[in-house]
Amino acid sequence: MGLKEIKRGDHLLILSLGMHVPCFLDNFFKTRQLFNVMQKSGRISKEEQTLSEVLYKRHLSHLDHHSPWLLPSLNSPSPAPLSPHSLLFYTSLFLYHIHTLCFTVGAVGKKEEKNMRVSSSFLASLVLVLVFLVANGDPLVPAVIIFGDSVVDVGNNNNLNTLIKANFPPYGRDFVTHRPTGRFCNGKLATDFTAEYLGFTSYPPAYLSRDARGNDLLTGANFASAASGLYDRTANLYRAIPLTQQLNYYKEYQTKVVNTVGKAKANDIFAGAIHLLSAGSSDYIQNYYINPMLNRVYTPDQFSDILIRSYSTFIQDLYGLGARRIGVTTLPPTGCLPAAITLFGGGSNQCVTRLNQDAVAFNKKLNNTSESLLDKMPGLKLVVFDIYQPLLDMVMKPADNGFFESRRACCGTGTLETSLLCNDRSLGTCTNATSYVFWDGFHPSEAANQVLAGNLLAQGVSLIS
Repeated sequence: MGLKEIKRGDHLLILSLGMHVPCFLDNFFKTRQLFNVMQKSGRISKEEQTLSEVLYKRHLSHLDHHSPWLLPSLNSPSPAPLSPHSLLFYTSLFLYHIHTLCFTVGAVGKKEEKNMRVSSSFLASLVLVLVFLVANGDPLVPAVIIFGDSVVDVGNNNNLNTLIKANFPPYGRDFVTHRPTGRFCNGKLATDFTAEYLGFTSYPPAYLSRDARGNDLLTGANFASAASGLYDRTANLYRAIPLTQQLNYYKEYQTKVVNTVGKAKANDIFAGAIHLLSAGSSDYIQNYYINPMLNRVYTPDQFSDILIRSYSTFIQDLYGLGARRIGVTTLPPTGCLPAAITLFGGGSNQCVTRLNQDAVAFNKKLNNTSESLLDKMPGLKLVVFDIYQPLLDMVMKPADNGFFESRRACCGTGTLETSLLCNDRSLGTCTNATSYVFWDGFHPSEAANQVLAGNLLAQGVSLIS
């Protein structure tokens, strides 16, 4: 893939995009027009305006004043010199963010939106940009630490005496190795893509795996366990790793890192690392909604209060252990998961409204609690990642997001199968999972995870600045 020089007007861009250069360049200028329209309409937030500048500053160490590569400012016709590394990161991340806005902006007129919609070919170009980036630069943060449930478990449950596993085909069939790893997906998880986009050449290893040792721990670890949740009794039901035990493993991990590099450097790693938490869905779908000992005692609102208290305690404990950059995902539209529709939809193939309402109510409390925590903890960067709306958009408008099927999952009948029920003998498993929003009854496909990862990166700018 060679560098190509392209001139358009007075601006010179050198981009490593191979055959996708024409598409990228065309969409780049369309996106600049759209940015101006949206900025005038008030649809660009302060965070969105500063996204590119933040990323550029983060890469000043790569600046090369001798190179002729120029990128026009989005607010000014005056070009600014950038190194290829800075140029690619600056451009690709900003354009991805604008791409996501193209499908949600309401203030832009229909004519402008139709003319400026970013094509799917542009997304392919963006992927090439990001691949080039991670192969040629240092990670944006020293490490990535992951806690949570099956959405982010990369194999810890392989080492547990539990039925909730995914270390057999067809899981992993589209992964890099084309083998099952314990991920509840046909390929990569959203956190895998996030690690790549941040510049890592490997993924945080499952802490209970053989890979989690020595220097491999210096760039992070994954403590997540399928069927775990914010409520420890959810994990106990399925013999998974409760969140409190995940935190204990993190303390053990910290000791190992200190022994490897010394306390001072270790503390820098802990403070600079991005800590991600994805939990809560299992508490509802695999516990509360099917457990009369809970749903007859607590209303959904009362149960959410229990979960939020657990979340608050967890964040405070992480902070006490030196974590300063934390991201937590909202609940997804749980009522739109294929298995949830089957179990709670009453024969309909539509999203279950009451489940989605519970998720929205929980997410509101999650945001409010996170704001309160920020006020109490100096130096903390805490971002709530909205995965509810992006996933709902994929479900409700699959064609607009590059998908064919959003009600049924790829594995088996697509209505319920997950874990042991999703196996190589499951009848009806699709041959092309990229057309499906969901891989199994509960989990997104690799293609959907890639979309979610782009949203995570765009929303989490403050965690890498």
